[in-house]
Amino acid sequence: MSEFLPIDVRDGLEMARKHKLRKKSRMRVKAGDQTFTILRHWNTGFSLDADDTPHLRGLVDMYDGARHLSQCLIVASEEDAGEMVYEYKRATPHAERPPLDYEIAEDAPIALLTSN
Repeated sequence: MSEFLPIDVRDGLEMARKHKLRKKSRMRVKAGDQTFTILRHWNTGFSLDADDTPHLRGLVDMYDGARHLSQCLIVASEEDAGEMVYEYKRATPHAERPPLDYEIAEDAPIALLTSN
C-alpha cells in the first residue's frame, strides 16, 4: 500500500510515527554530554532515531526518566526504517552502592558505641 502513496505523504507518516514513539518513551541514552531518546527497547538492544543520532559506539548510560538503569557497552547493528539499531555487548545494572566482597552477618552491629 505504501508504494501507491506519494513520497511526501510517506515521509509525513514516518515523521508522525517517530514523533509518537519519541513522545511516548521515557527511556534515554546518555553518551558523554549528549542525551538521545530511545524509540524502542528490548532485552538485547534498543533503537534511536537515525536522523538525529550520530553513529554511537562504546560506553553509554541508560536512564528511565531520572532513574539510572544501567551502564552499557553498545555497538551499532543496522539501520532499519529510519531507526538506528544498537546491540548490547555488555549491560551492567546500576547499583546505589558498590558491591561487597565479604559477607555481612544479619546480627552484626550497625555501629560501635563506647562507654565514657
